[in-house]
Amino acid sequence: MKTSLIIPAYNEQGRIVSTLRTVDAYMSAQGGSYEIIVVDDGSTDGTLDIVKDLAAETGSIRVVSYEKNSGKGYAVRQGVFAARGDYIAFSDADLSAPIDELPKLFDAIKNGFDVAIGSRAVNRSLLGVHQPWYRELGGRGLNLIIQALAVPGIKDTQCGFKLFRGDVAREIFSKCFLDGWGFDVETLYLARRLGHTVAEIPVRWSHAAGSKIHPFSAGVRVIEDLIRLRLHKYSI
Repeated sequence: MKTSLIIPAYNEQGRIVSTLRTVDAYMSAQGGSYEIIVVDDGSTDGTLDIVKDLAAETGSIRVVSYEKNSGKGYAVRQGVFAARGDYIAFSDADLSAPIDELPKLFDAIKNGFDVAIGSRAVNRSLLGVHQPWYRELGGRGLNLIIQALAVPGIKDTQCGFKLFRGDVAREIFSKCFLDGWGFDVETLYLARRLGHTVAEIPVRWSHAAGSKIHPFSAGVRVIEDLIRLRLHKYSI
């Protein structure tokens, strides 16, 4: 059984080498078949060239790229379409959730769930470096809106650490249309509508410096995406 791990990347030249070497070493040590798919989301720095060099060096890294920066949702979707794995996961390039937390998500899949998502909200004692207080407060408020409009009962939709059965990921992402930050909610909303089971798993997580997310504007865009999601006529 093969695992595809997708890492969306936009202007990550400062940490992408460390991230990919860490992930590759971990996946290799597990002994199974795997691929790491880096989706370069129109980076304007040296990210793409760095990743191409690493791909040539390791053989386990594949690169998907395009010129226009199109959003994290678009990037992950392209990674899913390119993935060959029986299981498909994605992780943020900053490894805020350490890659060695992946077995927790696999345990949920082995126990019968179709989708397993890392969560910062289920057990906050696992949080290492916290986000600034205004980010945490804003995130909690945003989640209340997300639960009310889309996915009641899921306490943290936005943690960038998720695992899907491969067939389930391909089915869900084939119906997705949100390209921005709201894509996480859309995938979980569709998973439920399609009858798939979702497990929310507490994971270790630490805030990484250099985040490109501006909390207020990102929150507004997620709310806009929620409205678009609820108005969209999905073919289900």
